[in-house]
Amino acid sequence: MSEPNVPLRVVLVDDQSLLRMGFRLVLEGADIEVVGEANDGAAGVRMVRELAPDVVLMDVRMPVMDGIEATRLITSETDSKVIILTTFDLDEYAFSGLQAGASAFMLKDAEPEELVRAVQVVSEGESIVAPRVTARLVEEYVKSAGQQKHSETNIYAQKVELLTPREQDTAKAIAEGLSNAEIAQQFFVSETTVKTHVRSILSKLHLRDRVQVVVFAYESGMVCPGHIEG
Repeated sequence: MSEPNVPLRVVLVDDQSLLRMGFRLVLEGADIEVVGEANDGAAGVRMVRELAPDVVLMDVRMPVMDGIEATRLITSETDSKVIILTTFDLDEYAFSGLQAGASAFMLKDAEPEELVRAVQVVSEGESIVAPRVTARLVEEYVKSAGQQKHSETNIYAQKVELLTPREQDTAKAIAEGLSNAEIAQQFFVSETTVKTHVRSILSKLHLRDRVQVVVFAYESGMVCPGHIEG
């Protein structure tokens, strides 16, 4: 997260120069600094290592190295947050990007204010973009993947057991797309208490942010496909 009064720093990774130009104009118009641009995943990874931006806008279909592998490297090696750019909201590449460690995904044809807000929210690390859409995306691909292998199921069960009952309830609520305020209201606790539970969940499960909690909740079976309303 950037210091107060210091512009957010963003790297754009997309093989279409016109799209990068459009994103740059939108972001710079909102006082967000675009510190670098790359036209393939490998160049993007090198740039992020060098420049350490707050947020990376990452296309998925690119030459040399696709955005999924680039996201995996960036999120495992740096503190930069990644937003996956996709054409369709229910896109297998978007789901793969979330599995690789991306903090959110958004459509390439999003409105300018949506792009700006996405960068701001993800840089804060306290929320995710379009949580209910993200939940439906995760649900769709967990459902299509079928049953987990027995060994994977055991590993997930062990991880779930690390959480207290209230932390498990909080993780399920996050997977439903609820905000901290909504979770606090549902469980009749303070928002500060919810934030404490969220920090504990992230620490115990070694997850980067809330969107990774959504992925974990579905893949572990804590939340079942079909649970989220449309």
